[in-house]
Amino acid sequence: MKFISPLQLSHQFINLFGTDVSVHNIDRIPKNKRILLVSNHRSVLDAPLIMSVMNRSVRFICHHYMSRVPLLRELIRAMGAIPLDSPNQRQKKFFERSVELLKSREIVGIFPEGAQPMVQNNPPNQLSRFHRGFAHLALQAPVDDLIILPVAIESIEEKKHTLAPLKLFSLLDPSEPLFRKGGWHSAVVYKRAHLHFGFPISIDDEQKSRYRGHHRFRLAEELSQLCSEQISGLLKQGNL
Repeated sequence: MKFISPLQLSHQFINLFGTDVSVHNIDRIPKNKRILLVSNHRSVLDAPLIMSVMNRSVRFICHHYMSRVPLLRELIRAMGAIPLDSPNQRQKKFFERSVELLKSREIVGIFPEGAQPMVQNNPPNQLSRFHRGFAHLALQAPVDDLIILPVAIESIEEKKHTLAPLKLFSLLDPSEPLFRKGGWHSAVVYKRAHLHFGFPISIDDEQKSRYRGHHRFRLAEELSQLCSEQISGLLKQGNL
């Protein structure tokens, strides 16, 4: 059987679903930098869409439950994704693996909204509150030349599907609170989308030094808010 790389698989997914993508400000992707990419999250196509546009593999961090569900589990493996630890753990493996990837100059991708927008099908282009794990990773990772690259995926036209009842997902992953509310796990497929690249945010030694002091939670919150505002602004800009 011929090996298909995550990048090749991403191109195949986008071609299969016939997604029409317009790309904005791709020149903002820095060269010769270690990249922690953060993006809004709505569709199973988000990771393939970003990789196919960048024409580079991105090691996305995915939700823990995806490593527990048949078919989704095999899909994330094929895409080179790294599942989070279960919700009742401290995400030590996530931090260690992410640092390893950044040290080897692989791009690490994170969806700070978590799985909630994808599972519960929020309105198009509406952001949920960002989790701060990516900010803590950026501020404590022992690597040089690290930048955070905000990316906004703007849904222009989409189709909504349902995968399975959340009760079924709860049987496969009882630790996930999202599955206790009932209803169905949604699946959004983009027919047309705009992909906006934001301004890179550098992480310097001064920030890391302050983070090691008494300001870690405030700095992580500020960095998380900065990325959220950039992505929100890019989504609104697309509607002008």
